[in-house]
This record gives sequence, structure tokens and C-alpha cells, in this order.
Amino acid sequence: MKLWGVITEVNSKDLVVSLPGGLRGFVRSEEVADIVLNNGSQGAESNLPFRKFHVGQLVPGIVLQVDDDKRDGKGNKRILLSLRLSLLYKGLTLEAVQDGMVLTAQVKSIEDHGYILHFGVFSFSGFLPRSCLDGGKATVGQLIQGVVKSIDKARAVVHLDSDPDLVSKSVIKDLKGLSIDQLVPGMMVNARVHSTLENGIMLSFLTYFTGTVDVFHLQDYFPSSSWKDDYKHNKKVTARILFIDPTTRAVGLTLNSDLVLNKPPPCFVKTGDIYEQSRIVRVDKGIGLHLEIPSSPKPFPAYVHMMDFADEGVSKVGKTFKEGGHVRVRILGMRHLEGIAMGTLKASAFEGSVFTHSDVKPGMLVKAKVLVVENFGAIVQFSSGVKALCPLPHMSEFDIVKPDKKFKVGAELLFRVLGCKSKRITVTHKKSLVKSKLSVLSSYADATEGLIAHGWITKIEKHGCFVRFYNGVHGFAHRSELRLDPGSEPDAVYHVGQVVKCRVISSVPASRKINLSFFISPKRTSEDDICKLGSLVSGVVERLTSGAVVVHVHSHLKGTIANEHLADHQAQATILKSLLRPGYEFGQLLVLDNEGNDLILSAKYSLIKSAPDIPSDISQVHPSSVVHGYICNLIETGCFVRFLGRLTGFSPKIKATDKQIDNLSDAFYLGQSVRTSVLNVESEAGRIKLSLKQSTCFSTDVSLIKGYFLLEEKIAAMQALDAKNFNLNWVSDFRIGSVVEGEIQEIKEFGVVLSFKDHGDVVGFIAQHQLGGYDIETGSVVRACILDIAKSDGLIDLSLKPELVSSAIDGGSKTLSSKKKRRRADTRVLGLNDTANAVVEIVKENYLVLSLPDYNNVIGYVFIADYNTQKLKPKQFVNGQSVSVTVGELANNDCSGRLLLLLNSQNEGAGASSSKRSKSSFRVGSVIEGEIVDIKPFEIVLKFGNECRGRVHITEVDDDRRVDNPLSKFRIGELLKAQIVSNTRLLGKSGKTCHWELSARPSLLAGTKEGTQAQIAEDLEYSVGGSVRGYVVKVDSEWVWITVSRNMMARLFILDSSCEPTELNDFQKRYSVGQAVEARILSVDKAKKLLRLTLRQSLFAYNQVFNHQSCEDGEENKLSDVNGTECIFQGDIVGGRIKKVLPAVGGLLVQIGQHLHGKVHYTELADMWMLHPLSGYQEGQFVKCKVLEISRSSGGPVHVDLSLRASLLAHESNIPPAPMDSCNKRFEKFDDLQPDMEVQGYVKNVIAKGCFLMLSRVIDARILLSNLSDGFVVNPAAEFPIGKLVCGKVLSVDASSKRVDVTLRTETLTKKSKIDAAVFSKLHVGDVISGQIRRIETYGLFITILPTNVVGLCHISEFSDDHVDNIDTYYKAGDKVVAKILKVDEEKQRVSLGMKKSYLGGDRDIDMPSIHDEETVHDEEAIGGKTPNGHPPVDLLENGYPVILETAQTRALVLPLQVSLDDSEAWENDEALRRTVANAVDVVSKKNDKRMKKKAKEEREMEIAASEKRYLEKDTPKTVDEFEKLVRSSPNSSFVWIKYMAFMLSLADVQKAREIAERALRTINIRDEGEKLNVWIAYFNLENEYGNPPEESVKKTFQRALQYCDPKKLHLALLGMYERTAQPKLANELLEKMVKKFKNSCKVWIHYVQCLLKQQNDGVQSIVNRALLSLPRNKHIKFITQTAILEFKCGLPDRGRSLFEGVLREYPKRTDLWSVYLDQEIRLGDSEVIRSLFERATSLNLPPKRMKTLFKKYLEYEMAHGDDERIEHVKRKALEA
Repeated sequence: MKLWGVITEVNSKDLVVSLPGGLRGFVRSEEVADIVLNNGSQGAESNLPFRKFHVGQLVPGIVLQVDDDKRDGKGNKRILLSLRLSLLYKGLTLEAVQDGMVLTAQVKSIEDHGYILHFGVFSFSGFLPRSCLDGGKATVGQLIQGVVKSIDKARAVVHLDSDPDLVSKSVIKDLKGLSIDQLVPGMMVNARVHSTLENGIMLSFLTYFTGTVDVFHLQDYFPSSSWKDDYKHNKKVTARILFIDPTTRAVGLTLNSDLVLNKPPPCFVKTGDIYEQSRIVRVDKGIGLHLEIPSSPKPFPAYVHMMDFADEGVSKVGKTFKEGGHVRVRILGMRHLEGIAMGTLKASAFEGSVFTHSDVKPGMLVKAKVLVVENFGAIVQFSSGVKALCPLPHMSEFDIVKPDKKFKVGAELLFRVLGCKSKRITVTHKKSLVKSKLSVLSSYADATEGLIAHGWITKIEKHGCFVRFYNGVHGFAHRSELRLDPGSEPDAVYHVGQVVKCRVISSVPASRKINLSFFISPKRTSEDDICKLGSLVSGVVERLTSGAVVVHVHSHLKGTIANEHLADHQAQATILKSLLRPGYEFGQLLVLDNEGNDLILSAKYSLIKSAPDIPSDISQVHPSSVVHGYICNLIETGCFVRFLGRLTGFSPKIKATDKQIDNLSDAFYLGQSVRTSVLNVESEAGRIKLSLKQSTCFSTDVSLIKGYFLLEEKIAAMQALDAKNFNLNWVSDFRIGSVVEGEIQEIKEFGVVLSFKDHGDVVGFIAQHQLGGYDIETGSVVRACILDIAKSDGLIDLSLKPELVSSAIDGGSKTLSSKKKRRRADTRVLGLNDTANAVVEIVKENYLVLSLPDYNNVIGYVFIADYNTQKLKPKQFVNGQSVSVTVGELANNDCSGRLLLLLNSQNEGAGASSSKRSKSSFRVGSVIEGEIVDIKPFEIVLKFGNECRGRVHITEVDDDRRVDNPLSKFRIGELLKAQIVSNTRLLGKSGKTCHWELSARPSLLAGTKEGTQAQIAEDLEYSVGGSVRGYVVKVDSEWVWITVSRNMMARLFILDSSCEPTELNDFQKRYSVGQAVEARILSVDKAKKLLRLTLRQSLFAYNQVFNHQSCEDGEENKLSDVNGTECIFQGDIVGGRIKKVLPAVGGLLVQIGQHLHGKVHYTELADMWMLHPLSGYQEGQFVKCKVLEISRSSGGPVHVDLSLRASLLAHESNIPPAPMDSCNKRFEKFDDLQPDMEVQGYVKNVIAKGCFLMLSRVIDARILLSNLSDGFVVNPAAEFPIGKLVCGKVLSVDASSKRVDVTLRTETLTKKSKIDAAVFSKLHVGDVISGQIRRIETYGLFITILPTNVVGLCHISEFSDDHVDNIDTYYKAGDKVVAKILKVDEEKQRVSLGMKKSYLGGDRDIDMPSIHDEETVHDEEAIGGKTPNGHPPVDLLENGYPVILETAQTRALVLPLQVSLDDSEAWENDEALRRTVANAVDVVSKKNDKRMKKKAKEEREMEIAASEKRYLEKDTPKTVDEFEKLVRSSPNSSFVWIKYMAFMLSLADVQKAREIAERALRTINIRDEGEKLNVWIAYFNLENEYGNPPEESVKKTFQRALQYCDPKKLHLALLGMYERTAQPKLANELLEKMVKKFKNSCKVWIHYVQCLLKQQNDGVQSIVNRALLSLPRNKHIKFITQTAILEFKCGLPDRGRSLFEGVLREYPKRTDLWSVYLDQEIRLGDSEVIRSLFERATSLNLPPKRMKTLFKKYLEYEMAHGDDERIEHVKRKALEA
């Protein structure tokens, strides 16, 4: 439906449009325009999708959807509109556009001279010159109305003029062929008054159309009661279209003077205004009052509905209100499109403080009635009708589980307004807020210092609470202002939603910030009780909480130490917390913050040591300084670092770490001690920008490790106090660096355990690498050097290294020899800040134990991590590694005499600026010497120069690549000489770190300068077939990945690695990472830098293959794809993997390459012929096979034939193959086969005439049915199953036609042929013989003449004097019969027999031919009809009468490569049949025996009489036996079976009828789907009539039938049954399923429409819409046309017309559619409509031949219904066309 409306609201999410009748429509952003606007650089306002619209704009729209408005609560509808022109002008063509027509267009683009316009269709576009645009500039996407000035049909461009005056005066012309779908809301038309209605008038316009004008859309805003007198019949008026409904063809018009001028009506009143003296203009009895409101600047119309007259109602409107009287009215709302206000006269509307949303103020108290209670809250309504929401948390002070128990619907309660935004009002029922007498804080400007107000908590954080007030005002109360006890957490004292009384401390309205305090009166603290921030205090533990330690600082103050502030190291803090007890005294604590009487303290050594340097005010922070702090919060974009008090800095994510990480929580934890570098300070904004990068914040002292060891001492002492039997007295006897004696207690794999004589609780340990090469035994006493002491564990780490022990002895001896004194004099003295090289002795979890060789191997300690890298993955160190260190603190008693050091690797970036080496000093070819800093699996990382790193790839270590794991001989810390072979690469975000490609190959380092330059260029040319060496980097189930150079990878496929199955099974075990591999190249992918390798050895040398032209792609004995990834040759021995075991005799499908498969023929599985050659194979098994042949069809796939025969694989082992006899031999050529040669093979296929035999992969043989056995084979398929191994002899070989015939018979045919010749000589024409039926065919009977083996044929024409359809209903195989010899052909050994009664009627004595001679007696068993093997005898005569009619299905089973068995005998079959028929005719013509003729005549007359009687009774069987005989004669006839079922139902035997139906379904051939379907339909009717219950029985039967029949036909059949039996409900349910299951079927949808129309259902239009969405485009015309015809016949003709109009709009030149449309209108008989339609059809611009049909139909109609004038009119128009 199309509507005209005016925009009343422009919101961020939708447009609100006022529609006719006081309705409101909503337009979503996606339905505004067809053109997607580019919002890239339009600013903030560009995000609004409706920026091109304004309030008061008139727009045409189309209804998309009508939903229930859930928010309204009155059951009103929510109308969703679309302003898209593609929907509004759907089907509009350039031919329909006329000059002067007003069109709405959208600006598509802005050009130099004007604007390109879009009309929603792509067949044409528009152009608007800049000079024709009124009002300045237009923007892209803006809607513009314009008048068509000209049409350029060649370019398909419509030129518009948007002059408002011209647009407002343009009237649409009365065009021929204009349909209702081409009408658009807003069009101005000339109309005439057709008639007046009770609430408006009816107009006729554009000849064919009528429309109504509502009383609110008349020309006068104040129509009196006599307004009808102003609109006389045929009065001319100008109107605009308000709405069009194509389904009902209803059109609404307006005569409003402003709308006719294309302007929205003005509005001079507001909702809620009260007018005292409003004049009554008109009284509409039973409806309402029309008023004139005395508004300014001029009066305004209003209307009061009868329901709004009074609160108690008015019974007599006419007596209460008179025209001309005055009333007091209050405005309820506006109908903007009509330009009229809606008012009320109720007294209650003038009372109360709230009437509209604008009257609601935050904080005001209101009474409201509960309307709805939901789980999210309650909807309440004020007395004026305004609604509000009371959220669930505000329904009570406490949590409510069941809201409906608290609030009863209909109850009136007192509420306080929380806020009002966008007409959404929220209220609260919390008693503390409702009864509050404090000030209402509803804006930030009201938040003055000292103001006390009630609020409610919305969020609780560790550092404070967020509090909300009225109208969305928020404030924050810091933790220190929450009145918390020491050690308490905010979430333990307060809860979200709790109402609190707050005091405003400060506020900044501009930044919307309010600081609050829960202390109502300001806190007063004496100066003596105040501890300054950054001061050091002592404290005694009072109690422990889960998250902190509460301590007494002095008598008046308490402090809190958070768990994370107990130590710098997280693990130590956890241990210390578990050991703390009340009464423990902290000697030094740092005051971080002062929260009144509660101090926030820290016991971290790093903060205490640097307390004087930690800032507490932003003025103390300076850029480029490094300051200690701790992490207080982590967010996605960075982390916050807290100093003293609340001074906080922020480190962005990119400045937090040197290497970028996704989640900062992986690098830092809350409370972590950090060193920060100040980047920027903004004093005015109070912002500090920090960096936490290790490169700029590395430690310059040893405070971290010193604090660690100091706390370790405290922890050990606290553990000693807790343990009764543990003390630390033993520590004084052990000193780090000294030598002690101990006894070996136990030798383990990872080290040696010692015990000490005087200290039983102390354990010594010597790691394996510290044994110094000594062989030690249990019980021996050794002297070792002390490396480390763990007091808490009672563990001492020792070393037996000679250099450490000797240095310790020398350092501890008091009397030294002169030689030793000289050596000590040579040793340097270690001083503070000295740099030295150290060796890693022990790698602990958090620190390293080092020895300094240059300083008498003194023992030192260094922390592995730093403050800012505690949580990051630490650098890996190994025992014996060399490191560079700086002395941070000399040994003293603080840390048990430990020497504390700093790793120089932690401050590598620090000294970069002090001593820089020019990067240009390194170039390709330079020889450098660097330190090995890392050894990765496939490369060595060297550090040399300054900030320079390089890598030596595993292939660049040595010239000989045959050694496995060549990197294992190198150690971290070693110096290595290498040469730069590649340009530098800049790494890191700053680009300061250099990375070079290096080579340490001796041949490269020893080469000359000229030779070096030639070897450096690593652009190696890899050629296919060449050999490469590399190292394994990865092994998976299918591939081995190999690196062959620093820039080139290679991969080796599993099947390319070997041809031996055992090696392929152990593929992953044969290769290990680092293993050296040499292989040949299969392919080179230079783009991906990837090689494909192989280890296979071909029969042809690789060099020959790839270096000679004879072995390129054109060679037949080679297979290679486009990339060369598969290279297989005929004769190759390859490894393969069975992909699939093919069924029957299909053989094996074997994978021999990544994308290549070959087939192993069934005869190539083994050398010997065996019964089940596939039994030993399974999918996934590896096999060794030989490539026999490679062939490629033109444009098709590649075919590879393989063999698994051992004799073909034997040459690889140089074993000569064993000779094979002809029986085991595989014949590859037809010339190798000779007649009488014995052969073996597998049965390949079995058909009725024999079978086919596989002799080899290329030759198949044929075995005729007569050659399958010496005896008769009843069922060849059962006795010769596919795959059976048989042995036979070759009968014949025809190499030209590639045919081989084989026999399996053992007896010779010579003797038998002689016997048969003798027997045939004794058979004469006219003899009556006795025989036994051997086989029954459709064309006759094969009869064995007893007592011989001769078989004769009784053709169906000689079977009976009457016509016989089915012989098998009379006889079966094995029956004894009497027949007469009609013809004997001794040459072809064929006998024709006859069984007609006329032949045998007079012969009582049967003359048996005397054929028992000595040549036939030898086969006595055959005379009885059986051979020694139990099968019926097989005679050559049988082959003379093969099956003549063979089904198409049987033919289809013959494979394309097989030879049909009847190819050579077809001519014989036809000839035999012709001769048999001729013989039968001859016999009939020679019937001269009168006696036989007479008897035959009598019998025939009796049969004719019985037949005539059956015909008179419609030939219906009367008994069960007759029906049984009938179904046996016609088993595939559904008609017979259904008659049988009906017969049983007539006997009231329903169960028997069901059984017959089941029999029929089992008996009827599966190919006769139509016959089976008929039986199923009869079954449905049976169950529908007699089922219990019928509905369920039919459904069960239907579900069964779906498994056998076509689903669509079956559904339609069931639907037909439902319609015939008048079951509309079931029919509708079935149709719903059908349109979902067969949604693309036009027939199903038409059935649905027809069913609804017959039921007079109103949902036809929705079904039509659904069908058009589901059906393919090519079926739309058919569906629409059929639906329209159904509408004309049994629906609403108007709907049919709409459908025809719609399809003709898209296909106006389809004369067949016009013809059908005209036929339907002619059938209805409305002459005016018919002639109008004829005029439109004959106005088409079509070729004369097509127009002739239309004019002929027009003329026929006028000749039947018109006069002479009309006939002449048609003729004249035809001549003009």
C-alpha cells in the first residue's frame, strides 16, 4: 500500500511520519534511500542516516510491515514504511513517463552543470540543471520533486524542473493505458464529484478510477453541518492522491487547500494547551465535535471524539452541545497531515501536574497506576495517560525475586521521577528516595560544594564507588571517603543499588565530574596523627584478611598492606603472607596514601629504598626521568602506574613492552613493582605519559635481587620459628665460595647427594655438570666448593670443578707459597661497577649462580628478570654459558656474603648512543667474528658490532651436508667467524636492530675476494632432475619438510621416499629433525621458493629423462603434470597406498603420487590364479607395484594401469621370473590366443545369454549359455557369480573384431551331432508327440520331445485356437503336454510344434516315432529330462529360439566395452520367427479334416457364449478364484488389483482388502511407478474410509508410500483425496507442508491458491507474495496468470485485474497475456471495462502480425455485442495501426 505523509520527527534511528487517518509510520535507516551515502568525511552529523530530511517535509512511502506496537499497550499497530524509490516506482518504464508528470527523484551525483538523478529503476535516469533547482544547492541522497520537461529516449534520460510553483500546479494527464500501479501518492489530478457519503465524498478521475475524500480533507478547514451542499454532482475539483491500495483498488484523495498546493498544513497549537472559548463548528451525532480554536495568528481546527466529552460519558450529544456554542478544550495531539488537532473536554484532563511528557520533571513526586509487571520492572501510568517505567532495582530497597508479588496490577502507588529522556520516563519506588527531604540533584550545575543529597550506588570498584542521582547525573566517592574500617573492602560494606547519603566535595560541571564523600561532616584530624606521604613508619601486625594485612602504626593510626605490596616478587609475597602472624613487626613501611585514619602501606624493598625519589605531586614529575612505581590497573589500551597518594601515570600499550603483545595481563600483574620512564607531563590536565619498555627502564642497581635475598633471610627465620626442630645455627659453618668436606650418600642420574658430618639436617648437592670429570663412588669423601645456600630448604649447592675448588682453597689459605703469592698478585681486584665476563654455574628459577674466571673464580649472583619483565618469558640460560656482568654490590653480611651482579644484556639499549659503530662499515662480503647468543633448531644467532645481529643457517655451517645435526657442536657464548652474504634487514618497530645473513662455510671463508663475490650471490639455479642436499625441519604423516638453503625449502612426499612397503610404514621413524637428506628434484616453484623431491629410482636415468627432448610431455611412457610434481614412467617400480578396494571384480585403486592414482586390474593382483585375490588387501595398506601402461584421453583424466604380480617385480632384485604355462599366463594380445588353448579367468558379468570372462586386463572372452556347462544351467547368475574362477578352452578368436569365444563344456559335440541327425531323420511333419515343457517365454513354449533330447518350439500363435495373452497362466515348466509336429528343419536342426485342439482333437492314439536305436540308448538318463549333474538337458536347438524381446534395463546392464551375446544371432532369430509364423499359417490353411473342424467348432461356440456372458456382465470376476486367476494373468495391472480390493470391501472384509493392497505393492514391477501409485491412492481411500482413526491411518500409509513413489505426485494425490472428501483442515495443513517442500513447484502453489479461494479465505494475497519469492523467475508469468484466472472465476475480479496489470506492466508486449486478460473480462461482461481494455491493448506498438490477433478479437466482440458505429471504429483503428 502506498501512502502520502508528512515528517513529524527526525530521530537518530528512525523517521516518524504522520499518515492519513491519524496513523503514524516509522522509517528505518536502511529504508530511506536506494543509494548508499558515503559518510567518510562529513563530520559527526554524517552518521545520522536522516540528515537529508526535515520536519514538515511531504514524502511518499510504501508499507512494508504492520506489527503490534508492544510499547503502546493499547493493541495499536506499528506501521513500518519505506521511502525507497525502487519500491515506489517498481515497474515504471520510460514509455510510461510523459511530459508534465511530477516525479520524485534522489540525487545520485553532483556534476558541473547539474545533478544526476535516480528514480529507483535502472532503465533510465534523470538530470536536473543547476538553474532549475530552487533553494540553492542539493546534496547527494536528497529527495527532489520535479516536473518532466523533456525525455531523451536515445540516452534514456528524463530532464526535470524543480520549480516549486510549477510542481504545485502540475496535473497528471489522462493517459491511455494508465494502471493503478502507476499512481503515486502526492499526484495532483482533475476530478469530478461522483457522489456524497456520510463521512466524505467520492470522486472520479482519470476516466477509470474512483476515490474517496475523508471529511477531514475537504477544502474548508471548518466545514459546517451543510458541507454536502458545496459538493454537487459532477462538480470539478482539483485533488491530490493520499493513498493507493492495489489489492482492494481503493484510492484516497485530499482537497485540503495546503496539500493541493504541495505544502504541509500549518500548526498553531501545542499538545497540552488549554483554550477556553472554542467554538463548536459542527456536531457529528454519535461521533464527535468539530471545533474552531482561537489560536494565534489565526484560528485552528480541532476535533473532540465522543469518548473525550466527559469522564462519565454523555448520553445525548445534540442537547449538550449546539453548533455555535463554546467549550473549554485541552489539546491531546495532532494529526499533522490533516492539519487538525485532537482535543478533550474531560474535567480530569485539566487537573493534575502532569499531562504530557513535557510536564514531567526529575525528582517530582507522582501518583501512578500499575499497568504491567514484568521481570525487568513495572509499567505504570499517570492519571493523564503518560506512561513510565519503574526498573526492577527501583521497585524496592531490596532485591526482588518475584516482582508480581510486590506490585499488583491496578494498584495506585507513590513514585519519584528519576529522569525523562526522549519521552522515556523512569521512576523509583524506593522508600528512602520517595520519602527523602534532601535536595534533588538533577544537573551538574546544581552540585555545589557541601550539598547533601540522596543517590544510589551503580558500581563498586576497589578504589571507590560510583553514585547516580536524578536525570543521569553521576558522581564518584573515593575509597578514602567511604567510611571503611581498615582492611575492609568496599564490596563487603556496600552493594549495587543501595541508597546512600552523600556530600559533594567538589564538582567540575564542564567536564561532568562530581567528587563525593560518605562523611556527612568534614573529617577532622590532628596534625600529630597525620603521616606524610612517602614517609617510613614501622607497624605491628594486628590481623590478616584475605586481601591485606592490617597493622598498628601507632596508637591512633592503623594501616593496610595489600597482599601484592608485601614483596617485589609475587611468589615471595605469597609465602610471606602464609607465615605472618599477629604481633609480627615490620621495621620499615612506606606510606603510599593516607585515607583519614587508615594508611595505605607498602613493604616492598624497591619502593622503600627509592622513597625519596617517588613523586606525590605532578609538579615533582619531570620528563625523561626514571621513577619507581607500581601497577594499579590494566586495561586493553594500556596500564596505569601509581606513585604516592593518587598520583597516577598512564603507559599506552605500544609503550609498555619492547615487543608488542596482544594482552597486557600477560606481561604485568596488579601491584607489580615497575620502573617507569616519564615521556610527557601535562600539568593542566593532570596527565602523565609513561613508558615501561625494558630498553629505557632497565635497572641500574641490584635492588631487585638484594631485596629478594633479604626477604629470603626473613622467610627462613620465620620458618625456623614455626618449626620446633629446625634452626639456622648450621649456616655459620658454611660460607659461599669456601670449601667443605662431605660424604657421598647417593648417586643419581641428575647429580650427587652429600651429607655432612656435624650437620645431619643439611643436604649437599652436586649437579652432573659440576662433577669436574671425577669418578666418584658412594661413601667416598670429597672436598667441594660452595656455590649457593638455601637456608629455608637446608640445601647447599656444591661444585667439584678443579678450578673452583682450587680458587676457593687459595682464597681461604692464610699462608701462601711464593709461587702462589705471585699468582695472586697477578689476579685483578674486583671493584664496584666493574664489568667482567662470567660463566653460568647453576641456573635457578629466578637467578643465576656465576663464577668470574678473571677474578679468581669468585662466585656471584644475578637476577634473571628485571622489575618490568617479571611476568614475561625469561631469557634461557644454560650451564657453562658465558655472560657479561657488572658488579652492583660487593659481598657483605646483608645477603650472607653474596656478590650481587647485573646482567649487561638487560641494558643493551642503554649504551647505544655512547659508542655507535657506523652501520655502513658492514657490507656483503665482510668477514666478522661474533658471539653466539642463541642456538635455534636450524640457525645460529650471532651478535657482533653494536646493535648488529646475524644468523647462520644450518646449510651455511659446513660444506659437507652429510653430517646430521651440524649445530650440535656449537655452544652459546662461543666466538664464531663468519662472512656476510646478504643485505641487512631492519627489525623491530624502531628499525634500529640490524639482521644479517651470514655463512660459516670453510670454503667460503678461505676463498679469494673475487671468488667470494661469485659465491655470495645465492641465486642458485635449481633444475628438475638435479640432486640437492638438505636437513629435515619437520616430519608429519604425509610429508618431510627439508631446508636446502636459507631461502629455499623442499618437501618429500611419503610415496616418493621409497617403493618398499616396510619402509613406507616406518616413514616417520626413518626421518628425524636435523637429519641430512639427499634427493632429486621433481619440480621447482620459484614463486613460493619450494622444491618437490623424490628418492625413487626410475628405470630410465634422470639425466636422460630431463636432458633429452625425447622424454618431454609428448612421450607416452611418461606422466608429468604441469608443474612436474608427478613423474611416472611405464615400467617404473613405485610404492603405492591402497585408496579403495573396488567392489566385485573392480580391483584396487592405488595412490602413487600426491594427486595421482592408478588401478590394479583384478587379474594383476597375483601371478597364480586364485579364488579370492582381494582377500589380502585393505584400504591404507602400502604396496609395491609396477606401472604397466599410462594413457590420457583427450582432455580427460590420466589412466595408469598397475600390477602387483611378483613375476613383474622380480627384475628389481635381479631374480629371473619363473616360466608360466598358458593357463597362468596373462594374454596381452589376441594373436597369443589359439583355438583349443586352455585358459583361466574370472567371471566379469552374467546375463541371460551367458557370461563374460576376464582373461587379462585387456582381453575379455564370451561364453554363450550353451557353453557354460555340459548340462542345462537354470540360473547362470547363481552358478557363475561375478568373480568366480573358471577354466575353459578357446573356441574361436577374431582379432579384427576383438572377440574371443570360450567354452566350459567337457564333452565333444561331434558325436552328439551325429546322434541328433539320426533322431531328426525319424521326426516327420504331422506326428503327434508327447513332451515336457522345458522353458516358457512370452512368444511360446520350448518342449523337449520325449524320449529324446530334441527341443521344439510351440509358438504362441500355435498354442490355442483362441487368442492367448499369457501362456504362463496355463502351464509351468516341467508339465507334460501333447503336441503335433508342424515342421522339421534337419539342416538347422529345428522343430516347430502346435498344441491347438483342432490339431489333436481326433487322434486318440498318439503315434510315437520309433527313434530308439543304438545311438540314443547310451543316454538313458537324458531321456528322463535330466543329465547326470541334475540340470535340464541342453540342446543346440534351444539356441535357435533365443529371447527375441529383451528389456531396455537388461540392455543397459551390458557394459560399453562388452560384446552383446545376440549380435551374431539376431538375423537367425528374426528368420526363425518368420518361418514359425508362416508354418503356423500353412497348417491352419490345410485343415481339411471335417471331424476335427466340427469338434473345434463346437468347443469354440461354447467359449464364445461364455465370453459374451462375461462381456454382458462387464467381464467382472465373481469369485476369489476368478480374481486370483485375473491377477496372475495381469500381475502389473493396478486396475485389476483395485477391482480385487473393491470386491473384498463389498464383502465387508476390510482386512483382506488391506492384504490385497500389500500384495499388489509387492507384486507390481518396481519399474511401473504409475501402477504402484494407483494402488497407493486406493490404499489412502481405503484407510480414509475404514481406518481407526482414519487420519492417523492415512498418515502412516502416506509415510510408507513416500519411500517408494515420487513425493510430489504422492502429495498431490493425497491432497486430491482430502479435497474430494471435504477435509479442508487437513488439506490446508498438507498444503503448508507442500509449499515448503516443493517451493519451486508452480503447480503446488496454484493448488494452494485454488484451495484458499474455494474456502473464501482472505489470505490469498500473502500466499501469492510467498509464491513469488519462492518460485524461479521463469515460472512467475505462469503462476500469476493462473492465479489471476482463478481470482476471476472463484475470487475477487479486482485482485485478478491487479495481477494481470502487474505482469503486463513488466511484459507489455505479450499478446498472449492480453488475450487471456480480455477473455476473463469478456466472461464477466462489463462492456465499459472490456472496451477500455481493448483500447489499451490495441494501442500497443507491435508488429502487424501480432496486432492482428488483438484486432480480430476486438472486432468479434463488437460484432457480437456492439453496434455498427463500434464495428466501424474498430476497423478504422485497425487500418490506422
